[in-house]
Amino acid sequence: MDPITAAALAALAGSIGSEAGRQTWQGLTALVRRPFRRGSAQGAEDDGAPRVSSGELEAAALEGDPADPLRAQALATALGVRAALDGEFRVLLEEWWRQARSGSPGGEVHNSVSGGTQNGPVLQGRDFFGPTFNMTRTTGTSGQE
Repeated sequence: MDPITAAALAALAGSIGSEAGRQTWQGLTALVRRPFRRGSAQGAEDDGAPRVSSGELEAAALEGDPADPLRAQALATALGVRAALDGEFRVLLEEWWRQARSGSPGGEVHNSVSGGTQNGPVLQGRDFFGPTFNMTRTTGTSGQE
C-alpha cells in the first residue's frame, strides 16, 4: 500500500467543503470507527498489549484544524499503525485510499462534448445539485427583422 501522507490527509481535511471532499472524509471517518481487530489480541488494557489508537480522535482533531501539520501526521501515524495490526482494516483502508487518490469516491466521470456548436450552457462534472441558468434569448441575429 502506498503510504497515506500527512500532507494528503491535511489537504483532504481542508476540502470537506466540497461534496467530493466531504464524501471522501466521511468514508475515512466511518472506517476508523469500525471495531479494532488485532488478530487474537483485542488490546484490553489489562492484557499487557500496548494501547493503539483507532484513528478516530486524530481524525476529529485534524478536521477541527486541517492546517495543523502535527495533527495530520498524528492521523497518518495512527492509520499506519492500525493497518499494520489489523488486516481487515488494512484492506479497507487500501480500498478507501485508492478511491481517494482517484478523486472519484462514487465512480468515475467522463465528460465529452461533440457535435458542433453548442447554443447554450454546457455543464460538465459530477454530482450537481440544483444548477440554475439565467439566459436571455436574442432574436434577429441575421439583420432581417
